Amino acid sequence: MQNKRPRGNDGTRAARTVRVRSRLVVSVAVVSLIVLGAGAPTLFAASADLNDSQHLVTLAQLDQQTVSLAHALGDERDGVTQYVAAGRPSGKDAALKEPAARVDRQIDELRATAPAGLARDLATVPALRRTALTGKGTAPEAQKAYSDVIATLLAVADELADRTPPRAAEAVRAPGALGRAVEQASATRGLLLGALSVPPGQTSKVLDPVTGKYVQKEKDDSDAGRARDALSAAAQQAHVREQSALADFDQAAGADARDKFATTVTGPEVDTADGFLTRLTDQPQLSASERKTDPNVVNAALSARIDRMRGAEAALATSQVKRFEQLRDDDVTALEIRIGLIGALLLLAIGVSAATARSLTRPLAVLRRGSARLAEAPGTEEPVRFTGRNDEFAQVVRSLNELHGKFAEQSTRAGGLDEDLAKQRGRLARLAAEKDELRTQVRELTDRLERTEGTVQHAFVNLGLRSLGLIERQLAVIESLEEREQDPDQLAVLFKLDHLATVIRRHGENLLVLAGTEHHHNHPGPVPLVDVMRAAVSEIERYERVVIQALPPHAQVAGFAADDLSHLVAELLENATSFSPPDIQVQLSGWQLEGGEIMLSVQDEGIGVPPERRAELNRRLADPASYEPGEPGTEAGGLGLHVSALLAHRHGVRIELREQKQGGVAAVVVLPEAILPTTPPAAAPHMVPVPGGAPRFTLPGALAEANSNVLPERTERSGEVARPVTPEPVEPVEPVEPTEPSEVPLDEPTFEMRLPEPRPAEPETAPEPEPEPEPAQKVTDKGLPKRTPKVVQAGPAKSQERKGGTDAAEALRRRLGGFQQGAKEGRRDVAAELEETDQQADTDTGETVEEVRR
Repeated sequence: MQNKRPRGNDGTRAARTVRVRSRLVVSVAVVSLIVLGAGAPTLFAASADLNDSQHLVTLAQLDQQTVSLAHALGDERDGVTQYVAAGRPSGKDAALKEPAARVDRQIDELRATAPAGLARDLATVPALRRTALTGKGTAPEAQKAYSDVIATLLAVADELADRTPPRAAEAVRAPGALGRAVEQASATRGLLLGALSVPPGQTSKVLDPVTGKYVQKEKDDSDAGRARDALSAAAQQAHVREQSALADFDQAAGADARDKFATTVTGPEVDTADGFLTRLTDQPQLSASERKTDPNVVNAALSARIDRMRGAEAALATSQVKRFEQLRDDDVTALEIRIGLIGALLLLAIGVSAATARSLTRPLAVLRRGSARLAEAPGTEEPVRFTGRNDEFAQVVRSLNELHGKFAEQSTRAGGLDEDLAKQRGRLARLAAEKDELRTQVRELTDRLERTEGTVQHAFVNLGLRSLGLIERQLAVIESLEEREQDPDQLAVLFKLDHLATVIRRHGENLLVLAGTEHHHNHPGPVPLVDVMRAAVSEIERYERVVIQALPPHAQVAGFAADDLSHLVAELLENATSFSPPDIQVQLSGWQLEGGEIMLSVQDEGIGVPPERRAELNRRLADPASYEPGEPGTEAGGLGLHVSALLAHRHGVRIELREQKQGGVAAVVVLPEAILPTTPPAAAPHMVPVPGGAPRFTLPGALAEANSNVLPERTERSGEVARPVTPEPVEPVEPVEPTEPSEVPLDEPTFEMRLPEPRPAEPETAPEPEPEPEPAQKVTDKGLPKRTPKVVQAGPAKSQERKGGTDAAEALRRRLGGFQQGAKEGRRDVAAELEETDQQADTDTGETVEEVRR
């Protein structure tokens, strides 16, 4: 329908023309052409499929004829091969005329439908036959000439397989493989018969080693022998090709074709033929016994087998022709269906278009006015009324009225949908409230989980503190036993228990470190670095394997970091002794860096750590938050290194694991300047008189060793440590002669610790003066005195004469008793501090170590 109406000369609109109908006719024609154009490709495709299937049927029928001709030509070839191998005897060529006539007859039938190339090859058969029968060629040459023609016939099956489309490519290679197998079976028969028909050559008398008699034996280099060997070798090769072709057939053929072939080629005759083939083709040459085989018997057995194989091949070719004929019929049916469908669609398109045009060319004015009226007031106007015939226009009117009624219904439904929308909004509001409630519950559960974790951590810390309190009490009991014990053996055992309790205390402190709780006492002043390192060595289980090589002179550690540093180094020493051979020492050394920092090194000679693992451990040491615990019962998590990382993080200490060239791992600890005080030691110098010379300037106690770069090495004598000596000669100590095995000194390495000198034989004659109170750094974080030598008073010291006793046990008791006396004096020095600590613990909740100790 046009958008604008033409106007007349007076300016009024002209009446409606019939151009609408013309346009509708054009639209019907266009729709018809579109339907035809859409259906044309499928018609062309169906026609092409029909042409292909018809060509396949023709080619399959040709293949069926070539199979029959190949069978006949194979029989003629085998007879000619046997005839030529026998020397072309006169009168024997009459048996070849019947196969030749059959071949000529089939060639004449096939020449009309055969392609030009195949027809040319078939035209050479008569000449080939004459050459073989009357010429001077050998049997293998005649057999090869016939085989070339047969191969041309079998090529039709391969061409058929190549041209078969994918929609019909079902076992298309099987007929060609079976044809080659049959042809090779026939060739094997002809070659074997020819080999058996070769007349014997020149013979000579030879002595039979078995019978001891002279027998006639054919010469190996005779022409007959060479001809026979050539034919038998060719027969063996043909049999091998037959088996290969049968294998190809088994792979290409379907289950039904394989079953039919297996059921056809079977029976006693086939078994007999297989026996002949196995016996006659096992070697390239025929033995003397095999040459005596009757050719007629072999021919009968092999021909029976070949006939069955040819029957299976012919049946397969016939089924293939039927399959392609069925394919052609299906293509014809498909083409007819497509033509009928396109014609029906064309008629349907024309009919629908014409009906639509008629329905639109009815009184449009009535429809336009009614529709305009309903469009202006669809809710109040009445439906369109039509008083004319009940034709297509009436249907349109009814449709319009139905549309009007549906519009009214939809209007009513829209009102109901508003109510539903309100209900949905209320539901969404309730869902939002439920969502908020769930979020509130999640927050409450999260808070409860955090409180629970805090409670568990609090209980964990509480239990750790109680365990430490019990260990401290255990240490106090052991020390009290040490003070009262006089037996050196028992005293050594008590020292071992004391050391084990110290190691257990360190493990308990590990729990508090892992829980994030700082549990240590700040020392009022700096602590010598050598004391810190000794305390670290005393806290590990295999302390006797640690050797302190060298430390910076006058090195001190801030009191607030001394305990944590000792704990940190103890964990590194524990790892070094655990992951190195038990007979190798662990080296602990340190030196001053140019920037004022101090670097400590813990070196072992173990198996080392792989680079990937070492990089991961260094990352965890640098960032303790990245620690991930490993599986239970394994060292994958590196718990000791994690504790070291946490302690180092508190004071800005850096730890790094490095690989050593000589093997093992070196743990390097860099102490920052923040924990290294620069104030000199507060103790006064001490002058020690040296026999035979002037007094020598020394520092008291541990400070003397702190200012020495090389610490004394451990000795293996029981209970003694090598001490630095003066250049002057010292009176040797007489060895003690043991009287009983029980009095032999303990050959056990002891910790490198400067024990007090042995007391005189009669200590009661000269009571020792009361020592001055020690500074606070001599007390451990658990309130016990450190196992370090006590700082001696400044002033001249009495030179004591070293004596050798007759009783080794008494000497050890005096030596260890001196150490216990020093420890006892240390406890008196810190009594005031312990009392002050106990007073502060009275106001605590009972969860500290001091509270548990009371």
